[in-house]
Amino acid sequence: NGDVCVQPCSPSFHGETRFVCKDTKWQMFTDTCANLDIQSLFQVIPMKPVDGAKYSGANENRNENCQADFSCIIPDILSSPAIPGNIVNIVDLLKQISLVLSGNVSRGKMQSYNRIANHILNSSIISSWAFVKDRNASSILLDSVNLFAGKLLLTNGSESIQERFISTKGYSIHKNTVGKSFDFSMEFGNSENITGHVFIPEEELLKLSKTSKAISIALPTLGAIMETSHLDPVFVNGMVLSVALPEELQHVLLAFEKVNKLESAKARCVGWHSAERRWDDRACQVKSDDTGSVVCSCKYHRRTFKSFSILMSPTKLRSAVLGYITCVGLGLSIFSLALCLTIEVVVWHHVTKTEITYMRHFCLVNIATSLLIADLLFILAAIVHDTARNYRLCVTATFFLHFFYLALFFWMLSLGLLILYGLLLVFFKITRAVLIAAAFSIGYGCPLVISVLTVAITEPRNGYLRSGACWLNWYETKALLAFVVPALTIIAVNLVVVVVVVVKTGRSAVGEGCKSRDLSNMIRISKNVALLTPVLGLTWGFGLATIVEKSSLAFHVTFALLNAFQGFFILVFGTLLDRKTREALRMSCILSKRKRNLTKVISFHPLNSLYQNF
Repeated sequence: NGDVCVQPCSPSFHGETRFVCKDTKWQMFTDTCANLDIQSLFQVIPMKPVDGAKYSGANENRNENCQADFSCIIPDILSSPAIPGNIVNIVDLLKQISLVLSGNVSRGKMQSYNRIANHILNSSIISSWAFVKDRNASSILLDSVNLFAGKLLLTNGSESIQERFISTKGYSIHKNTVGKSFDFSMEFGNSENITGHVFIPEEELLKLSKTSKAISIALPTLGAIMETSHLDPVFVNGMVLSVALPEELQHVLLAFEKVNKLESAKARCVGWHSAERRWDDRACQVKSDDTGSVVCSCKYHRRTFKSFSILMSPTKLRSAVLGYITCVGLGLSIFSLALCLTIEVVVWHHVTKTEITYMRHFCLVNIATSLLIADLLFILAAIVHDTARNYRLCVTATFFLHFFYLALFFWMLSLGLLILYGLLLVFFKITRAVLIAAAFSIGYGCPLVISVLTVAITEPRNGYLRSGACWLNWYETKALLAFVVPALTIIAVNLVVVVVVVVKTGRSAVGEGCKSRDLSNMIRISKNVALLTPVLGLTWGFGLATIVEKSSLAFHVTFALLNAFQGFFILVFGTLLDRKTREALRMSCILSKRKRNLTKVISFHPLNSLYQNF
């Protein structure tokens, strides 16, 4: 009405101008500011006065008019642009309404609430959610909607309230009801509709001891909003369906129409974990999956799982080739590592004559042991995630998988440092006990510190695990860097070590008396490092490439091949190609064969037979 004053924004807005209309408690900011003063709107609807403020005159009358459905604030909200600042404020407003005004939710209140929510659920402003600083805003919105709709009062046994992007339905149910279905058909984009169905089985309804109510909410765009807000690598491929049921009911069937109907768009049925604020496939199982729709069987829990949807993950490639390579490669890797450790036990006393050779084989045994345990944990992690669906066990498996993969590389670093010690510190002798202690500190101490810090920093924010696998998160917390950075750094260090060996041995005379054997040993060890380091570096280089979304299937196949066959590479390059090890193994075989022959000769000797008869 022209009654406008001009004053600067609060300091957080860097002095930009805002316009405040005194009469309607309305604030008009520039786009970098928020357009709604939520505290002022709270003074209009029937809540407690903010900071002890009291109403009088027109404000009191307006407050009384708003008590029925708080519809008086809707024009201001609907006329505001859906910029990030406004989205946050509207989410906060809906949260406060859910907490303060969720008692006896009438049809009028639910209509007003849905109209406000619909304003920020519009498909045309999904991109604006990407600039909302509070990444939990979409989750808070979902929890608020569920809380408020769950208190909806039903008139004549049913209720149906629909906006373009949010629909709420409720029915009275009792044990004699022959199943109950909620059917939704809602707009998703400018020209398409998607459907969703919630069905409560008859056997569940038999658990009811009295007449109760069931509420269901359909949100066709919220999945895409959550995807945008959380920068999650998963794609929500249908609407989000929420339910509010009596405590006796625990299972529901949900049918989702797919947004992406490609044959390759395999679905995962998931529930939104309201406490951990993430999609969780422990809540649901896929009952059927075809090109156009999915049927899910989900367990309802009023404090944990109330909202459900289907996901399609572009980074979790469903390829029979990858599965086959992983299974065959891991089997071969585990067998190779077990064979490697067996050979080391057989030849140990023959190949550990000097301090250098002792430490070389000591490091190799720990490298093989670390990778063997990591391979076994890899299998356990897959079993835990796909079958047991135990989040804490998945965290534990990921922690130890991270630890032993790091140990593999830090023992490689120990091997590289051993080479530098043998080449550069010729006259500086270190006892075996000190070398072993230093190797253990590097090989297991450093991985332990990194692994503990990673889980301690990221797990409280639910950012330790990646979606869809028991492994380190990348898209939200970059926890995977706690493995990639140390691994690639060690590979770079060992490549430098190889260069130093080449330069040093090129300048050294091989026939330097007593030093010639040590130099020969160092060259043998360097060959192992020179062969293993590029293999490990190439392996995890391709692993880093697979992080990139929409990366080629070739990267995934190459990484699966190299990663699964690491144990085989260690057996070949670390053990079988070593001349001293082959000689010791051949000698052990010859001695073992002679011993068996001698035993046979003794057992068949005439005197021995006479002695046995006697």
